[in-house]
Formats: sequence, structure tokens, C-alpha cells
Amino acid sequence: MFAQFALHERLLKAVAELKFAEPTPVQVAAIPPALEGRDLRVIAQTGSGKTAAFVLPLLHRLLGAERPKIRTRALILLPTRELAQQTLKQVETFAQFTFLKAGLITGGEDFKVQAAMMRKEPDVLIGTPGRLIEHLEAGNLLLEAVEVLVLDEADRMLDMGFAEDAQRLAAACSGPRQTLLFSATSGGNALREVIGAVLKDPLHLKLNAVGELNEGTRQQIITADHNVHKEQLVHWLLEHESYAKAIVFTNTRAAADRLYGHMVAKGIKAFVLHGDKDQKDRKLAIERLKQGGAKVLVATDVAARGLDVEGLDLVINFDMPRSGDEYVHRIGRTGRAGGEGLAVSLICHGDWNLMSSIERYLKQQFERRTIKELKGSYQGPKKVKASGKAAGFKKKKTDKKGAAKAPAKRKSGPRPNADKPALVSQDGLAPLKRRKPAGE
Repeated sequence: MFAQFALHERLLKAVAELKFAEPTPVQVAAIPPALEGRDLRVIAQTGSGKTAAFVLPLLHRLLGAERPKIRTRALILLPTRELAQQTLKQVETFAQFTFLKAGLITGGEDFKVQAAMMRKEPDVLIGTPGRLIEHLEAGNLLLEAVEVLVLDEADRMLDMGFAEDAQRLAAACSGPRQTLLFSATSGGNALREVIGAVLKDPLHLKLNAVGELNEGTRQQIITADHNVHKEQLVHWLLEHESYAKAIVFTNTRAAADRLYGHMVAKGIKAFVLHGDKDQKDRKLAIERLKQGGAKVLVATDVAARGLDVEGLDLVINFDMPRSGDEYVHRIGRTGRAGGEGLAVSLICHGDWNLMSSIERYLKQQFERRTIKELKGSYQGPKKVKASGKAAGFKKKKTDKKGAAKAPAKRKSGPRPNADKPALVSQDGLAPLKRRKPAGE
């Protein structure tokens, strides 16, 4: 029960109102040290309840200090506007019985309206690094009083090129502060550099290894001959699989638009989400998916990052993601909270090596699946046996029936030059060729 945590009574009331029963593993591990004021570096998969793991301790700290109203005291950084909007809703839900206020700063919204909101100095500011830097440079963003800094989905934030912006915003939080950093994967050198720069003596919590994905999610691959074949497979899966909501991932905006067009032509209720879409269209797509107005979302990684859609139980990789971490982020959206999910990756000849490298990275082997109605000619790389010559063996001679021929017998009688002594080199090791005498 959440009562085991020493949280403010108003926060516990909000938790009870939400009918949260048992805390998740990441909440059990992260909330107590966060309440103690420790810096944390937490690896936890998407959908594990990590937002509550940092929001509840953050709000508890702001409620505990009896001080007059001052500037913004908490900053939460996230990679995308969609994830920032979802986090704002969760902060407001947990803070519903308190006096704490939160504000949102992302791209795609009126800059002046955002500046006016910040002049009211909300207790918690939630935003994306790019737009926050713009306000920092314009003199609208004052972070000296920040007591808690949170970097959520930090690995993806750095993948999107926000490493420098994140460190700059952290440096602007110049007062004494607690920093909480969450990511779904261990990340690379860039993440380690940021951790060293923004965290002080952090407690490292690893709630899942990268290969420990949602247990309820089946992972399959289906081989395909080409993109047209892939499109046929997508339509078959959407027509024959049982699902409430589905996401189809592509690596490019052009592929997303093309696939979306084919779906609309076939009467499939779908929306497309990528970087070229404006904020209004993005909001509409997500709301329609959540409310059931559309069952399928076609999206690129950047646009769909951080989406938290209840009832999402089918993920199709039209294009194989370019890294193991990206694969984890994609399929981590299905099979949440103990539910079942299905992740299917479509593999052409050019995708096989990438797929194999992701299997090695995850230390898993994906289930191979064949759809009889759409079985293609490509079934994976052919196993090439080493030839006899390549292996260093001579090919045996066979007769017409295929049986190995016996070696030819040598004719009886003395060997040629058998009576002549063999010549050897001076060291007695290598035989020398006999030279013919002149006139022989």
C-alpha cells in the first residue's frame, strides 16, 4: 500500500482517489530514497509507473516546506511535447488536493502566452528542452530557486540531440537541488557524461535489464520480399489480429504518409503522427486514439516518443528500428501493467542483419512466424556450406553411382630412379632436386 511511504496526507488522498492499490517495483525502489533527498539515476522500462515514482516525492517536498510563495521550485524535462502534456496531467491529478500549480512549456504554442504564464511563477514547470532554452535566452525563465530537477526519458532526450540543452538548463538551476534522472535504457557515453555533470553521489537503481521487456508481450518476426509485401502484411495483421489499439512504426515520414494513405483507402480508421504535423493535428491524433475514434496510429519514433495510451496491445514495426534501445522503446508501449501484447517486426533482406544485432543486444530470439496466405520467397539468409577446397580437403572421386572410388593401385616393379640415392640439403632437412648431368 502507498501508506507505507511517508507521503503528505493530501497526496495519499489523491492516490486513494485514483484507486491505486499496490505500488509498482520502481515506485517501491525509488520513492523512499527520493523522499530522503538523494539524487537518483533510475533505469525503468516504459509503462512501469516511473512518473509517479518522481512526481509524488517532488510534490511531497514542495508541500513540506513552510515558506512564502517564491519562484518555480521544480523543473521536469521531457523529450517530446506529448510526453510533457501527459506528465502535466499526472502532476495536476496528484496535486488536486493541494495548492500547488504546474505549468507547461513546449514548442507549437504561443510564446508570449507561455511567457505570461511563467510570470505567475508556477510551483512546477514541465517542458521540452528546446522551447525552455528559448525562454531562458529571452529572460523569461528563472530557475535559481529550483529545488528538484527531473530528467525523464533522458536516454531518448539525448538521442534527439538535447544533451547540451539539458546540461545548460541544469546549470541554470544554480541553487541547492535534488536531481532525479530516469531512462528506459542504460544509454551510451552521452548519457554517462550528463549523469556525471548533473547528479551528485547518485543512487543507481536498475529495475530491469534492457532485455527484460514486458513479460506479457510476444515478439515475432515475419519475413517479406519488399515494401509492397510489407504493406500487405500490415493490412492482414490489422484485419486478423485481436487488438483494441495498434501502432505501426516507420523510420521515415514519407513511409508513414504512404502507409496511412493505403489504410484510409481500405477503410481502416487510422491517424498519422510525425514531425511535419502541427500541434493541433498531433493532439487530435492522440485524443482520437485514446478515445477510440481511431484504432490505428501510424507514427515515426520521434513523434510517438513517450506516448502512454491505455489498451495498446499491438505494435507493428514496418521498418526495423535502428538500435536495440529504440526497439525497447517501441514495444515497451504494449503489454503494460500485466496485460498481454504483440509486437511484430517485418523483415526484408536488408533488415535481417539489423534484426539479428537487436536479438544479440537483447539476448533473445524472436519468434519466427509465417502467414500462409502471404508467404513470400524470402525466408532469411541461406546457410552456405564451406566447399571442400575452402575447408582444405580434396574432393573424393566417385563413380557413376556416387560411391567413392578406391585409390588406383601402383603397378608392381621398382620405382623410377629407386636405385639412385636421394639428395638432401646441407642441413639434412629439405630434399634437393636432382640435376641432370650435361648430355644426359
